[in-house]
Parts: sequence; C-alpha cells; structure tokens
Amino acid sequence: MVGVLSNKVGRDELKPGDHIYSWRSAYLYSHHGIYIGDEKVVHFTRAAGQEIGTGTVLDLILFSSSPTTHAANSCDRCTAARDQHQPELRNCSDGSAGGGVIISCLDCFLDGGNLYLFTYNVSPAFFLAKARGGTCTLAGSDVPDVVVHRALFLLTRGFGAYCLFKNNCEDFAIYCKTGLLVETAFSVGRSGQLTSITAAISAVASSPLRFLTTSAGGLAIVTTSMYCMGRYIADIGVRRDVLKVPVERLVEHVHISAQEAPSVPASAAASPLGTTERS
Repeated sequence: MVGVLSNKVGRDELKPGDHIYSWRSAYLYSHHGIYIGDEKVVHFTRAAGQEIGTGTVLDLILFSSSPTTHAANSCDRCTAARDQHQPELRNCSDGSAGGGVIISCLDCFLDGGNLYLFTYNVSPAFFLAKARGGTCTLAGSDVPDVVVHRALFLLTRGFGAYCLFKNNCEDFAIYCKTGLLVETAFSVGRSGQLTSITAAISAVASSPLRFLTTSAGGLAIVTTSMYCMGRYIADIGVRRDVLKVPVERLVEHVHISAQEAPSVPASAAASPLGTTERS
C-alpha cells in the first residue's frame, strides 16, 4: 500500500499503465519505467555502445540505466517481449531499440530490487511530506490505455537522446503518464529526482535567507522551507512552462531536431511543439 512513508507495492497490485521504479546503488538513485501488463516494463535507458548522461565522472554514480541489459538479452521472457513488440530487432545482436527505449520483463527491470509505485495527482501536503523527490507528483495521470499507447509507440520510435539532466528514465515515464513536456530550454526536465537535487543546492547555497538566523534550529527551518518551496514550484503539476504534446507529434519533432541539430539553435531544438493532445 502506497503511503507517505513508502511507495512500495506488491506485484499483484500492479495495473497496466502504472509508473513504477526501483532504487539502485544503495538508494542513491532510482530507475523508472511504465508497466504494460503481463510482467513487462517499457523503460528508457542506455543504448548499447552509446555513452550517455552527463559525459562526466558523475555518470559512474548517477547513471540511470538498467544494469541487467546484458542479462536481459539472454532472458527468455525479455526476448519474447522484444519479438512481440519489436520484431525488427530479432536479428540484432544487442537487442536494443533506437533512442534507448527498451522492453524488459519485470524481474530484469527490478534487478533484484524492490518494486515501488510512482503516484500522481497527490495533494500539496502529501507531496511536501515526501521529502525524497522522484516518488510522486501533483500532476494528474491520463487514462491507462493512453499511457500504454505512448510507451509502446516510443518503444519502436525512440525518445531522443538520453540526458541525465533533461531527458532521463523518469522524464520518459512522466511523459508517458501525462503527455507533458517542459517548454523552456534552460530548465531541469520533468524528473523529480533532479528537481530535488536542484532545490537542495538552492536551499543550502543560494538563499540569502540563511543569514537571517544564527541558531541551528532556525537555519534548519529556513533551509527546509526553501527546499520544500523549490521542489513544489519545480513540479510538473504546478509549473507553467509545460505543454501537452501528442506522442506522434513528439516523435516527429525529435526526428526533425536530430536531423537539423547542427544548424538549429539550442532553444529551438529544446522547445516542444505546442499542439494540445486530446485524451
């Protein structure tokens, strides 16, 4: 049962269209995906042979990908899932899809970790009570059929280039659930994990309010308040620089941006197309 203390759930509680995740590296970060039913998960991760993420040493710690990629290639259930949903990959030795969107069995996705459910349409009080980001959002979810459609559509067409700060596995799952994309070029993506880190840094290092108190208790209150406010205003459910973009239009935009990348300014390439999706 999902609650303030834990989002841990049992397999029998899962439904198609659920946004699930599992913690990696001693709870340092989590890997996210969309459960589509029948013990199968669609998720965004590294493509074989590609170096992605920040391009720095941080990738060794924060690399948000499935560590069982090679094991999954030999898993009969993963192979059967790829053959069903990605028949064009049957003759590929690495078994990975373009853009890093892959399908795995639930066991390979979890990689021995516990199963957690990302929750949507939570109240502001519940959201702030969850001190750790990347577990819930104030945004509402679309109906399961639409969520599964987006995930399967992107499975065969990709989700663009992976980027730890702008386009990671949590961003993929949140888009599948909501259809929302961040419009501005210079901002953190939809990921709650990254917005929490940003909020924490801002609270500790950037706020002049920390000089208004000299006591440890007062400093803790000010810092906590700044952290909570930073998380809240950065959540995709309340921020105003988001647009709802149909998945078909998103894929078209991603392909055009990739082809024109050398000649298109960063701001133009990063802005999604402003077409409203009908659910």
